[in-house]
Amino acid sequence: MVMIRLFLPVLATLAIPLAAQAPLPVHVGGRAVHEADGSWRFGWPGVYFESRFRGTGITVAVDTRTEFLRVSVDGEERARLVRPGSAQLTITGLAPGDHVVRLDKLTESQEGGGRFLGFLPIAGDVALPPPARARRIEFIGDSYTVGYGNAAHGRTCTRAEVHDTTDTSRAWAPLVAARLEADYRINAYSGIGVVRNYNGAMPGQSLPTLYDRMLPGETAPLEPDAAGWRPQLIVISLGGNDFSTPLHAGEAWASQEALRADWRAHYVAFVRRLMARQPQARFLLMGHDPFFADVETVAAELNRDAARPVATLHYGGLELTGCDWHPSLADHRAIAELVTGAIGRIEGVWQ
Repeated sequence: MVMIRLFLPVLATLAIPLAAQAPLPVHVGGRAVHEADGSWRFGWPGVYFESRFRGTGITVAVDTRTEFLRVSVDGEERARLVRPGSAQLTITGLAPGDHVVRLDKLTESQEGGGRFLGFLPIAGDVALPPPARARRIEFIGDSYTVGYGNAAHGRTCTRAEVHDTTDTSRAWAPLVAARLEADYRINAYSGIGVVRNYNGAMPGQSLPTLYDRMLPGETAPLEPDAAGWRPQLIVISLGGNDFSTPLHAGEAWASQEALRADWRAHYVAFVRRLMARQPQARFLLMGHDPFFADVETVAAELNRDAARPVATLHYGGLELTGCDWHPSLADHRAIAELVTGAIGRIEGVWQ
């Protein structure tokens, strides 16, 4: 079923099938696979697409049966596409002049995802170079970074409600990027950890093992290199899932002490892999109690031979009224304030 929310007075129509029009040049935020037909296939949370044009209207073409997507023009939300299928949305009635159109992926899709087919010009539109930002931040994390159930009205949610009330665009990472006028990439996956996932699920699969995938639910394609993405800062927030539930019989660790030692060793190795791949980047490692001391130990080990100091940030005191005791929208704003301040204390981060 196609559902759409419109924000008047801009006129919009949703039409199927797709028109055969050459799309505008696009700026891609986050990981997406550029297909031979010109479309972009995406799966990681927080992916966004932007174009600029001169004119009075634009058509947005998508293909997804699971995602919620937001369409905005000049920073103002114009429509929300809810599991639209293969469709195009035409927005008209814009004031004559230059405009920025943007499509944001709001929901999380650990399997599947969707395709962005392009921003299609309407009669009279003139293509302009897409937006470009000098600052770039990569965020690596779990459900807290995804924005799991952050727009919910309570802690008790069905799986469908978790999906429908997750809005990554209002999670702390995009809020930080907006404050700093930075492009961003989010590599986050709910329930996953450095060596152990929530309640011991999916043994052997961790964020470091998923990291190179262009789509989180597919083993291929992998990102071939980092030439097209050079962040000045990488922010990592992992550990909650590794330690939040008791160990079960048959898991790989005989004790919490063994788990913590393994977690620290794998975390150090993961960050060193990222350092080799992105030698220009500074690093900020985040965490909360009861494992923040382990985060500090990881940073201290990295700082024994790091080219530039690795910073840490402790956060806590959250109301956790999102789904399943996750951060609320207010919590995400509070975390964004802390992270923005911590970044401001990293000397030379944007050089």
